[in-house]
Amino acid sequence: MATPVFAQPSPQTREAEIVEAQKVKAGNLKPYEVGKVEAWVDNLEDAVLSGRANWHPFFESAYAGGGFTLGVGHISHVSSYNTLDVRGSITPSSYKRVEAEFLAPRVFDRRGSLSVIAGWRDATQVGFYGFGTSGTSKDDRANYSFTQPYAQALLTIRPTRGLAFVGGGLEISTWDQGSGSGAAPSVEEVYSPATLPGLDSSPTYLHSQASVGLDWRTAPGYTRTGGYVAVTGHDYADSDDQFSFRRVDYDVIQHVPVLRDTWVLSLRGHVETTFVDDTQAIPFFMLPALGGGSTLRGFSSWRFRDRHSLLLSAEWRVLVNRFLDTAVFYDAGKVTRRTSDLDFADLKSNYGFGFRFHGPIATPLRIEFAKSNEGLALVFSAKAAF
Repeated sequence: MATPVFAQPSPQTREAEIVEAQKVKAGNLKPYEVGKVEAWVDNLEDAVLSGRANWHPFFESAYAGGGFTLGVGHISHVSSYNTLDVRGSITPSSYKRVEAEFLAPRVFDRRGSLSVIAGWRDATQVGFYGFGTSGTSKDDRANYSFTQPYAQALLTIRPTRGLAFVGGGLEISTWDQGSGSGAAPSVEEVYSPATLPGLDSSPTYLHSQASVGLDWRTAPGYTRTGGYVAVTGHDYADSDDQFSFRRVDYDVIQHVPVLRDTWVLSLRGHVETTFVDDTQAIPFFMLPALGGGSTLRGFSSWRFRDRHSLLLSAEWRVLVNRFLDTAVFYDAGKVTRRTSDLDFADLKSNYGFGFRFHGPIATPLRIEFAKSNEGLALVFSAKAAF
């Protein structure tokens, strides 16, 4: 009995089928239709970037820890590029902020930008938990308040229009520290001026700063590639020469894109060190601090304070669409009395997950859930994590 032989399709026949399928698919193609949400975001971005949007939301609180913030601002153009932004915000715990900013983004032949801000803020229940990373408990919280009028000018210049930049600024402000409100006891009920430097004080500071560094990010407010390295020196000169001190900040940020920017590994290191003469003291409310939505996100705002601080953060960011990212993150850090203790031992840490609603150069809303050994924290912020 003969075995039947089935004919195999020739390469030419198979190629013809593929060509025919492509023709059918091409005939069914339709122009991409923008959804309602995407169209709204497009119009908003275009209005902001073109300067047509005068009124805008303003979610910056007077101070970290005030809770969800609501505010509004009005931008007016005083020339082709220069703007004046008058804005204000308030929180459910009565943190208030009112300020006006003049911004000139193209000074010195477009090599520099100048920001001049004048304002006033009021924080009603800022937490203080004692000094150091260990030996304090979240139950040790005492609250204080302060009001602060301020005026500042900050100039940043890129000498060669490249990555390198230098900056300098000058600010005059008065920190009028007072009794705190809220559920926790007021700070003067727990401490005295002898045990807590700066208690019930109102120092007036002339704050000068200078920075130098490299910045190759797309934009400080939102980027998926590039990095930032900088050193900034601060001098806080008290008019009474009682609470003068100096501070130096060190920053390193790197964004590593993966799979054509679909994923991004973002890393940050931040160190603050302070210096003070033997005859002077640093007010407790001016010490470097960790805790809250921009540092150790799983802890209460201002949870840890001392003379020096170390912060390390890592994020795995995933692009959902062009105006929404998600991120898994991990933070670790500590505060210390001595610079020699700024090592990787006994770090406080947290982990979490979050959403970032953003435009091409800014992150107007960041929502995160962070878990630490002190519980779960919910973060609302109007700026990028770093």
